[in-house]
Amino acid sequence: MPPTGDVAVVIPARNESDRIGATVAAAAGLPGVDIVVVVDDGSDDGTAAAAERAGASVMRHARNRGKAAAMETGAEAIRLLEAADGRVSPRHLLFLDADLAETAAGAAPLTGPVRSGEADMAIAVFSNRARSGGHGLVVSLSGSGIMRATGWRPAQPLNGQRCLTRAAFEAARPLAPRWGAETGLTIDLLRKGMRVTEVEVPLAHRATGTDWRSQLHRARQFGDVALALAARQPGSRAARPSRG
Repeated sequence: MPPTGDVAVVIPARNESDRIGATVAAAAGLPGVDIVVVVDDGSDDGTAAAAERAGASVMRHARNRGKAAAMETGAEAIRLLEAADGRVSPRHLLFLDADLAETAAGAAPLTGPVRSGEADMAIAVFSNRARSGGHGLVVSLSGSGIMRATGWRPAQPLNGQRCLTRAAFEAARPLAPRWGAETGLTIDLLRKGMRVTEVEVPLAHRATGTDWRSQLHRARQFGDVALALAARQPGSRAARPSRG
C-alpha cells in the first residue's frame, strides 16, 4: 500500500490464525488506510504468518503481554515508520480486534468524526444485528466506573474498535494495563477535555463462550478493569477538567 493515507490500522492479535487474514484484508480496504500493523501478542499458532500473507506489517511479542502493550507496540511501530518516511502529519490510529474477519470492512464510519476533526476519539457501538455475546458484569463495572469518573456513560465501554488522533493516543499513555486499556483510555481523554463520540457500525466478532476458559477470561478482564478504575479514583489523578 502506498503511504498516501491518513489512517493507520493497529490490530492486536493472539491465536487468531483463522480470522486474521480476512480482518487484515478488509481493514486494508478502508478509506484513508495505507498501513495495517498486526501485533502478534505471544501467539502459538500461525497468526503472524497469516497476517503477513494478507499484507500486514507484523510486530511480535515473544510472550503474551496483554492488549494494552500490543496497542502501544503497534502505535510505536507506526510512529517509527512515519519518521523513516519523513512524514510530518501523523496518521490517525484505528484499533480493530483481530477476529472481526470480513466485517472489518464496516469500520469506515468509525473514522469519519476523527478524520473530519469533529472528535478526538470515536468508539464503536455494534449495531443490534451484529452485536455479539457480552461480558455483563465487566461491562457494568466499566460503564458505571466511567460514569462516576467523567459524568458520561458509553453504550459499549469495552468496545476495542476505536479511532483516535495520534495526539489523543499520546495524551492517554501509558495505557491502563491489559484489558483495562479501553476503560482507562476513555476516562483519561475525557479528563483532559478531549472530545469523545460513539458511532454505530455493523461489525461483529467471535462471541465469548461459557466454558471455564471463557469464565477465566472474564475474571481477568474484570480484575484489569477494576484496577484501571482504582488508579483513576479521586486522589489518584489530577482533578477532571471540563470536556470542552
